[in-house]
Amino acid sequence: MSGEREVVEACPTELFIGGKWVAAEGGKTLAVEDPATGTTICDVADASPADGKAALDAAVAAQADWAATPPRERGEILRRTYELMTERADELALLMTLEMGKPVAESKGEIAYASEFFRWFAEEAVRIDGGYQVAPNGKGRFLVMRQPVGPCLLITPWNFPAAMGARKIGPAVAAGCTMVIKPASQTPLSMLKLAELMTEAGLPAGVLNVITTHDSGGVMEPLIRDGRARKLSFTGSTEVGRKLIEQAAEQVLRTSMELGGNAPLLVFADADLDKAVDGAMLAKMRNGGEACTAANRIYVQAPVMAEFAARLTERMAALTVGRGTEDGVDVGPLIDATQRDKVRELVDDAVDQGARALTGGSIAEGNGYFYPPTVLADVPKSARLQKEEIFGPVAPLTAFETEDEAVRMANDTEFGLVSYLFTNDLTRALRVSEKLETGMIGLNQGIVSNPAAPFGGVKQSGLGREGGTVGIDEYLDIKYVAINVD
Repeated sequence: MSGEREVVEACPTELFIGGKWVAAEGGKTLAVEDPATGTTICDVADASPADGKAALDAAVAAQADWAATPPRERGEILRRTYELMTERADELALLMTLEMGKPVAESKGEIAYASEFFRWFAEEAVRIDGGYQVAPNGKGRFLVMRQPVGPCLLITPWNFPAAMGARKIGPAVAAGCTMVIKPASQTPLSMLKLAELMTEAGLPAGVLNVITTHDSGGVMEPLIRDGRARKLSFTGSTEVGRKLIEQAAEQVLRTSMELGGNAPLLVFADADLDKAVDGAMLAKMRNGGEACTAANRIYVQAPVMAEFAARLTERMAALTVGRGTEDGVDVGPLIDATQRDKVRELVDDAVDQGARALTGGSIAEGNGYFYPPTVLADVPKSARLQKEEIFGPVAPLTAFETEDEAVRMANDTEFGLVSYLFTNDLTRALRVSEKLETGMIGLNQGIVSNPAAPFGGVKQSGLGREGGTVGIDEYLDIKYVAINVD
C-alpha cells in the first residue's frame, strides 16, 4: 500500500468538467481536513456558480451521444470501473480513511460495497426493456419504450464518500444519463479519484462532471432551477431534502431522496441473544454510527433487558478508538467538531433527564473529533435522541413489555428508513414486519444494504429507491407509442 502522502498527492484536486481537470473560478480552494487530527490534508477546488453552470453545460452537450451509446458499451465501462476499484482497493481505502476517519478495514469494506454497484448496473444496462401489446379492442397496438431521463444532478453526503456516489452514478451511466455530481465538502477526494478511474475505464468526456464546493446551495440551486437538468438525486438530511424538493418543483424535476433515519431495533424475549447483540453492534457501530441506517433507538423486551444491556455494554466498552490508519482501531473519529458537539449534546440531554451511561458518555482529551462508544440505559421518551438522528456511536436502550407497545414506539417518528427486528417466532416476525412503517427491515440481522436490493424509505425518510432491479427505473422515462394497424 502506498503511504498517506503518496495517496493524497496522486488524487486529483481540481474540478472535473467536460472530461478535463480545471481550476475553480478565481483559483479558489477549500481545505480537506483529517478528522482524526484536525489538520489539513490538502486543498481542492472550490467551485463557484459559474463553474456549476459549466459542468451542467458539459453534461447537456454530452447527453444525446451518450444516450445513443449501445447499452453493452455502457455496461462494459461500469464493469471496468468495478475491476479498477477492486484492483486499487488498498489505495482507495486509505484515501477515504484520511478524509473521513473510519478505520481502513471499514473503508475497504465500503470500496467493495461501492464497486458492487458498478458490477450490478453493468449487468442491468443491457436489460432495459419495454413492451408490445394488442389494444383491448384489437384495433391498435401499444409500444412502450424506456429512455434516459436526461442530465442528472447528484448530491452525496460525507459518511460514505464512495458508496453514495456509486449508488447514483452506476444506474445513471447504465441508463444513458449524463450527470453533475457534487460530493460533500468534507470528503471530496474519494469522488475525485473515482472520476479519474471512470475516465480510465473509458467513460466519455462530459458524461460525469464533478464539482467540489463549500457553497452547496449557492452552486446547486441555480442548476436545479436551470430547466435543462431533468433529475435530482440527493442523499442527506431530511431538512435539506425538503428544501431541494421545493426547488425541484419549479422545473418539475424527477427526484430521488434518501433522507434521514431514526431506526428502531427491536429485541424480543424469544430472540437468540447472541445474534441480537451481534446484530445490534453491526446496526449501531457500522461507520461508527454515522449512517442513516444506524440503530438509533434500541427497544428490548423487559425479561431480557438486563442480560442484553450487559452483553452490549461489554462489547461496546471493548472497542478501540483511534486514528483509522492505526492497527487494531475499531472506531475512528466523528467527521468534524460540529458533529461531535451534537452527539455530546444529545447524550448530555438524555442523562439530564434520567438516562444512565453504562459505558462512555464523555469526550476524552486530545486532538481529533473522537467520541467514545456509549451505551445509555433507561432513556426516557422525552430525550432528544429518541427523536433526532444521533449519527454517532451511542446506543440508547429502552425496555418494552408487549409486542403492540414495541411497534407503537418503533413507529413513533416522522422517519421511516429501516427497522431491525430480532425474534425466533416466525409469526411474530411477519406480524411485526407488516406493521413497521419503514422501507426496509433487517430480520435477525444488523445490515440491510446490498446493491442487489432496493434501498429507500417511507414517510420523511425519502422518495424512490436505489439499487436492486428497480434502481435503474429512477433514471428512465416511459414513452408510449399508439400504433394504428388498420
